[in-house]
Amino acid sequence: MKKEVKFSLVYRDMWQSAGKYMPRVDQLVRVAPEIIRMGCFARVETNGGGFEQINLLFGENPNVAVRQWCKPFNDAGIQTHMLDRSLNALRMYPVSEDVRRLFYKVKKAQGTDIARSFCGLNDTRNIIASIRYAKEAGMIAQAALSLTVSPVHTVDYYCAMADELIANGADEICLKDMAGIGRPVSLGKIVAYIKKKYPTIIVQYHGQTGPGFTPASILEVCKAGCDIIDVGMEPLSWGTGHADVIMVREMLKDAGFSVPEINMSAYMKVRALTQEFMDDFLGYFIPETNRHLQSLLIAPGLPGGMMGSLMNDLKDNLVSINKAYQKQGKTTINTDELLIQLFDEVAYVWPRVGYPPLVTPYSQYVKNLAMFNIIQMAKGKARWTMISDDTWDMILGKAGRLPGELAPEIKELATQQGRTFYEGDPQILYPNVLENFRKEMIDNGWDMGKDEEELLELAMHPEQYRTYKSGKAKHDFEIELAQAKKESQQRGDGSFVLPHVLEMTVNGEKYKVELAEFANSGLDSNVLLKENAEGEKVLAPLEGRFFLTKSASDIPLKIGSQVKKGDIVCYVEAMKTYNAIQAETDGVIVDFVVANGDNVSEDDVLLIIQ
Repeated sequence: MKKEVKFSLVYRDMWQSAGKYMPRVDQLVRVAPEIIRMGCFARVETNGGGFEQINLLFGENPNVAVRQWCKPFNDAGIQTHMLDRSLNALRMYPVSEDVRRLFYKVKKAQGTDIARSFCGLNDTRNIIASIRYAKEAGMIAQAALSLTVSPVHTVDYYCAMADELIANGADEICLKDMAGIGRPVSLGKIVAYIKKKYPTIIVQYHGQTGPGFTPASILEVCKAGCDIIDVGMEPLSWGTGHADVIMVREMLKDAGFSVPEINMSAYMKVRALTQEFMDDFLGYFIPETNRHLQSLLIAPGLPGGMMGSLMNDLKDNLVSINKAYQKQGKTTINTDELLIQLFDEVAYVWPRVGYPPLVTPYSQYVKNLAMFNIIQMAKGKARWTMISDDTWDMILGKAGRLPGELAPEIKELATQQGRTFYEGDPQILYPNVLENFRKEMIDNGWDMGKDEEELLELAMHPEQYRTYKSGKAKHDFEIELAQAKKESQQRGDGSFVLPHVLEMTVNGEKYKVELAEFANSGLDSNVLLKENAEGEKVLAPLEGRFFLTKSASDIPLKIGSQVKKGDIVCYVEAMKTYNAIQAETDGVIVDFVVANGDNVSEDDVLLIIQ
């Protein structure tokens, strides 16, 4: 009897791997019936990771999106699965235990069958807790091995990890080849070990195609006994995405496996709808380079999901670097040259910070640390002079154990800054907070939502949820989209899009003018922000979003607050990390030039200290 191999469509991840945003709920509801009609998918990935934050960013309720997206697959008997980051759940930094427990209960109630839980450090303590919470909620607990290639990440390393996860209740194992750099033969050995020792355990393979190994890897893991393969489809297959289902099916059929038929009429309909969504607005945020295979990705090992946003971020980074070069009379560089610099710096940074698997959020931390090094060195400063709080937490063990040893220079830097290493269970560091958020919901008169899903959303993504509730998220997204359309020269209607922020001088005084472009935004227009008040100006070191605090439990500073040199006064969130901004002098805060949640550019004045 032929070995059966099933397929899972990672429709959400297709978008995340390609660009910045994902479809709206109305678009998802349109495409779901056609995905079902294709008849070849046993599973569909419906939510997880960045999905819900993206809903919030363009002003859409993520709980409505998840429920409506899951329902047609639930009704059709197709299993749904989500991706979660264990200790971090759906976000980039750790979540308290009570919020994690509610998370699985809500997702099960919304129609998600399988929780694919991974830890970005492969710390099994974090994953085992998620296995327990998922099973308590009635979900299938699929534990993921985050794959990478390094001196410490060997076949034996991953086999031992699978043993521990299965011994602690994992129902299934996923080989999460997030960068597509897993070597095919080695991946086959891992699967063969699992299937021989645990023949009833389902093994699912997820691989990005960017570096080019993935088709060979799929064939090897299937020969070793893999049960389910994650696939993509046109027009978003390949590149930093996933192998196309048509190719995978034909390859496996030729190799003697039993594979499902594909309704090609439905395939073409899904293909056409996906292209329609790209033409509507999503394509404006998909860099062309992400549509190509790039063997250059083998060395840095950066994941496809991160490459989707990296190329968007790179434009802003390039402006900062070239600005520094111009000040020094140096030759400016282009995007390709910066990309090579980044890849080289990642290769330098990664082993020195303990070889964390390059998967969210730690791929971002390593990449950001490499980029900050490049930016700082371009300004004539030394490496390691700009490390975000989140990155320090990773280095210090506050998110879990690093797989490798830290370099002496990193340990010395931690000692110089008075930072303490932690070896205990990271969950202990993050006390329960759910009741605090419940009180905030009550105080604001906000509905807790069905199965307390709105409460979960606030607790999971507090800043983004508040911005969504205020209407500012939708307002900011509309401005970003209009600007993206203008830049791509695809508007074609002759209209002129005003920039979000203008700078001007009136009677010798410098002002920043923030323009609310859309009349229905509910926000004040033409807000003048004074920048020339006397005192020490605290500047943004890079482009990003200004926040007074990093978490809801922090107390924000205000006008009149006394600060000392070195105190953290605010944060700039950039490239998915919160970068602490420190006071460079003692004094009193006399003015905040920008508002909480505002977008800022490099060298913008954030606040003034006298």
